Order: sequence, then structure tokens, then C-alpha cells
Amino acid sequence: MPDPNFNLGVLLLIPSLFGMLSTRINYDMLTYLPEDMDTVKGQNILLDDFGKGAFSMVVVEGLETKEVADLKEKIQQVDHVESVIWYDSLMDLSVPMELLPEKYYDAFNNGDATVMAVFFDTSTSADETMEAITQIRQTTEGQCFVSGMSAMVTDLKALCEQEEPIYVGLAVLFATIAMMLFLDSWILPFIFLASIGMAILYNLGSNFMLGEISYVTKALAAVLQLAVTMDYSIFLWHSYSEEKCNFNGDRKEAMAQAIAHTITSVVGSSITTIAGFIALCFMSFTLGWDLGIVMAKGVLLGVICCVTVLPSLILVLDRPIEKTMHRSLLPKMDGLSRFITKRAWVFLAIFLVIVGPALYGYSNTKMYYDFSESLPQDLDYMIANTKLKDRFDISTTHMILADAKMEAKDAQAMIKEIDQVDGVSYALGFNSVVGSAVPEEILPSSITDLLKNDKYQLFLINSQYSVASDEVNGQITQINNILKKYDPNGMLIGEASCTKDLIQVTNHDFNVVNIISIISIFIIIALVLRSISLPVILVAVIEFAVFINLGIPFYTNVSLPFVAPICISTIQLGATVDYAILMTTRYKRERFQGHNKKEAVSIALSTSISSILVSALGFFAATFGVGLYSNIDMISSMCNLMARGAIISMLSVMFILPAMLLLFDPVIGKTTLGFRPKKSEGFSVIIYNEKSNQEVFHMKLKKNVAAKIIAICLAATMLIGICSASAVTAPNKIGISVEIR
Repeated sequence: MPDPNFNLGVLLLIPSLFGMLSTRINYDMLTYLPEDMDTVKGQNILLDDFGKGAFSMVVVEGLETKEVADLKEKIQQVDHVESVIWYDSLMDLSVPMELLPEKYYDAFNNGDATVMAVFFDTSTSADETMEAITQIRQTTEGQCFVSGMSAMVTDLKALCEQEEPIYVGLAVLFATIAMMLFLDSWILPFIFLASIGMAILYNLGSNFMLGEISYVTKALAAVLQLAVTMDYSIFLWHSYSEEKCNFNGDRKEAMAQAIAHTITSVVGSSITTIAGFIALCFMSFTLGWDLGIVMAKGVLLGVICCVTVLPSLILVLDRPIEKTMHRSLLPKMDGLSRFITKRAWVFLAIFLVIVGPALYGYSNTKMYYDFSESLPQDLDYMIANTKLKDRFDISTTHMILADAKMEAKDAQAMIKEIDQVDGVSYALGFNSVVGSAVPEEILPSSITDLLKNDKYQLFLINSQYSVASDEVNGQITQINNILKKYDPNGMLIGEASCTKDLIQVTNHDFNVVNIISIISIFIIIALVLRSISLPVILVAVIEFAVFINLGIPFYTNVSLPFVAPICISTIQLGATVDYAILMTTRYKRERFQGHNKKEAVSIALSTSISSILVSALGFFAATFGVGLYSNIDMISSMCNLMARGAIISMLSVMFILPAMLLLFDPVIGKTTLGFRPKKSEGFSVIIYNEKSNQEVFHMKLKKNVAAKIIAICLAATMLIGICSASAVTAPNKIGISVEIR
């Protein structure tokens, strides 16, 4: 029967499931900007003091003026719609639209299409806002198109909820296939997946304590946790298999010993991975904190399940496992090891040739910050954006929050200047609508409440330029300069302004996170390997792999979502440096035992290649399918990069690291504790039969000159005798070598 650990693990699945279902998902990336930024402060003021939160432009086609007016009233009645600005908000319908100034007529009309501005009293990604968007779309089938960030997050939510179960299914399918090929039992992969699946549910359930997580975190958490923690289960199984032979079939004792050994190796392996994820928490763009905490927690829970839940499952199912045993498809790696070692300088030359272009590509890879670029073109939001651009030449809308006490003439002058800025379709404000000559006191509240309250007045500026483009960023700078001239405390807000801040923030974050992850992992490797030089070599090898991985998009003319380089550089370093640590640990051990550098590298290669292959291919399998399937480029790009990064890191460790170890062996020896063999009080003279690899003569003597001379003379005499005998009895059948230690 399962032990208490397993029973407790099963019981914990119940609250985990409820926690997972109760965790709110945030689909608005702009909410992760620092709270002290003016754009964020402005958005909060707009909601808290002005009562206007989310904002959308609604394009209506094929309706008569009276029908549009009726539609506007229906939209106004939708829950959490704060206000709707259209032609009849400014002028009575009895006045023909054609009497409007041309600028304003064109702002609202194009052929059979008209446009409305809709404000909501809830935030951009609030559940209430998304429900309101859905209801607005349902008011007219095929004639009402809603743009804006709220429409985007509404469609994004629906797409994620549709795709995420498939992400997990693909990751499980490909990981299962990989484990079946490389492990030695047909049912063992399913046992591993059961244990890892429980750890994933614990992680997703415990996210409830965070309040909410991003859709990126939710989409990647299960897949990435599976990819990263799969190795831990393999470590335990291999250790258990060895210990069963040592304990004559005593399975429980063998498992206890295996757990003791596994804890050490798994904890050591997981520390660098956790460090990589924790580094993301230092991003000022707090999506990094969101992803970093969840994934660090996931790795820790994976380790715990590996040494508690998994042992119980293996013991209960030990007999079925034995009945389904088969040979692993991985061949012995001795030949490959010798091939790589003999040609180490060739691979070092390849490294020197590639590193420059890789670094250049890495530094110049294009990134995009417009979230719409990551979405399929057939989404309702994308269709609405296209119609808004084609019909009204509007790509985005800026908003200005200015002092309500600003003089009417100053407001008029400010609007006039803004209208002259390149790419501005038109600017709309309280005074531009009613005119500076009209006393505010005689105006109905329905008009004043739209654009003004006792603290602030609101200006809308429609732009021809796309979000995150160089043109719109320059435009924002010009508008901001004009605003500050008339109101030093005024704020320019909106999607484009927030995105401009996002570009600045993430560029800074990229450097900070890279430095923190490299330093933290350097320190961990230095402590684990007790070396100053080895961390430099290992980090250099994996960073080389990162350069190649993130440099490829530059040479293939592919733009990456802005968050991908930040996350991937850290995740790839933290998750795959273990490959290098595994090989280097064995190399260090062999050098300590007295092997020369070439022998030590060759042995380290042959013994570690299999583990590195299984680990890297498992990581690849878990992420590749998701990257191939997802229609959300933010998700597919990151999964593709992780899958490719695992393979590139694997190849770098297998082919580049051995050459680096051979090249820097003298330096490593001087800067690493426990590297050189312990000095003995004496020495040995050994004669080998090279054909049988057996000792023919072995003499140990104290370490002094006289003893060494005597030993060499005796060895020479023995050697002459053996060679003479072998020449007579078995010419060309024996080779003799002498070694003095």
C-alpha cells in the first residue's frame, strides 16, 4: 500500500485544484509597469478621480443615423459602460452632421461607417470590462467592431482558455515519447508524469496566495515545470536501480539510500535553475516577478515530490516496472567521446569563429512591443483595429489629463498646437467642442461630465501612428512637451504612452536581470566546484549557447516579443548550466584520481553524454510541441526559444566545453580546490601488458632518490626479461608500457 507521503500528496490535490480554479489571470501586460510612472499614475487617476477606466473605439458599419443613435443608447445601458462619445454627444441629431466642421465630421464618419468612443468605469483587464465588451459586440452581429486594449484582452483570454489544455497535452505527449525512448521501462514515464503532475498542481494551486498571475505565467508554468524537473525523477530512478543491486533486492532500503543520494544531486541541480528564476524577480516590469516566483516555487515543489511522492509510486509499482523493462535506445558514448576529445582544437576553432557573429546577432535581434503583433489576424480585435485604421486613419488614441482650472484660451491654444504635430488625426477637448466663448455654466451636465470634472479635464488625441513605432514615440515626446508648457502637472496616458515606458523599462531590466543571473550562478558554481576559474568557463559556454539561440532571429529576420530575450537568457542559463556542471564534476574527479587532462576529459564525456542527452531532449520535447502549436506569438516564441536553447546548450557542452577544459587545464589546476591528486609519501613503478591492460610488475617505494634509482633498475631488468620472453613465445602479440607514479 502507498505510504503516508503518497496519501498526504493525494489529499493535497483537492485544495490545489480549488486554488488553481480560483486564481485570477491577468491578460493586460501594461499593468506590470512600475506604479511610480506618470503613465500608470495617470491611468489610476483617470479611473479613481474621473470615473473612467478602460477605453475603446467602436466602429459601426451599415446603419442609418437613427439606428446608430439607438445603438449608442444600448451600449450606454451595458453594465460598467461609463459614457459614450458620438456625434449626438456634441450636437442634437436634428442638426445634420454635414454642418459639423470638416475635421470633426471626418472624425466620426466615413461612408457608411461611423465611430464612437466608449469609456468604462472599470479597469482595462477587469472581468466586468471584458463582459461589457462581449455584450457590446452582441448588440449587432457583424456591424459593431470594438478596438482598444480591453477588446484585446477579451479575445486573448478566450484564445488562452481554448489553447492552454492543448499546451499541457502536447508537452505530456512529447515528454512521454522521449522518456519511453531513453528510459528502460515502458510504464516508468507514466509514473514520472504522475509525480510531476502532482507537483504542477500544487504549484498552480498555491498561486492563489499571490492573488493573480499573468496569462504568460499560466501558459508556461506547467510546461516549463515539466521540462525543468523531469531530470530529478530520472536521477532518482538511476540511483534506485544501482542501490537495488547493492542491497540484494531489499527495495525499501535501496530506495532509502537512493533518496539520500538523490537529495544531494537534485538540490545541487535545482539551485542554479531556481537562481535563474529568482533573477527575474529583480525586473522593474513586474511580470518577471510573477513568472520568477511561480517557477522557482514550481522547481522547489518538483524537488519535494521527487523525494516523497515518487519513491512511494516506484515501490508500489516495482513489479510492473520490472515486467516492462527494455533496453534504452541510447548507445554507448565511448566512441563519440574519443572523437570529440581528439578534435578538441577543431571545436575550439569553431567556437572562436562563431562567437563573434552570435554575439552580434544577439545584440541586434529585433523586438516588438505592440501586443497585437503576437495575436492571430482573424481575432475580432484585430479586425476592428484594421477597420479603424482603414476607415478613419486611427491607429491609437492618446489621452491627456490636465488641470480643470486651465484657462479656456490656453486649452484652445494647446489643442491647436497638438493638432499640428505630425501624425495627429485630430485632438478633442472640452473647449474645442463647446468653444471658448460659451460659458460653462449654461452647458448641460451631459456634456460637461464627458470631458471635465472638478479636478481634471480630459483631451482625446487620435494618432495615425501604430503603438510602439518610432513615429508614435516621437509624437508622444512632442505632445508631452506641449502639454508641460501649458500644464506642468498634466499627464499623457494611453496604450502608446504606456508602451513607450515599457520599452525603456524592459531595456533596463534586460541588463539588470542578465547581470544578476550570471553573478548568482557564478557564485553557486564556485561554491559547488570550489573553483574560481571553472565558473568562468561554464558560464561562458552556456552564454555562448544563449548568444547563438537569441542571435538566430536576427539572421532569419524574425522579431521577438520584448519579454522573450529577458526570460530566455535567464532560463536557459539557469536550467542548462547543469549539463556543464555534470561533466565538469566528473572531469574534476578524474583529475584528482591522477588521470591526465585528456584522459579526464574523455572519461567525463563518455559518462555524462547520455545524461546530458536525456535531459536536453526531455526539455526540448516538453516545449517544442507548444511552440509549434500556439497561435499566441508571445507563447510560441518563448517555447521555441526554450526548445532550441536546450539543444544548443547540449551541443555547446558536448563539443565546446571539453576543448575549454583541455585548454585551461593548467589554470583550472591552480585555481580549484581538490583538483590535484593528494601528494603521497612514496611512488609506484608499474609495467603494463597493453594488450590485456594487466599489470605485469608493480613496486611501491618510499620517496627518495636512492629508492627511485633501485626501482628503475629493477623495472628495467624486468622489462628486458618480459620483452625477451614475449618476443620468443608470442612475437607481435604483446605491447609493454611503463608508468611511474
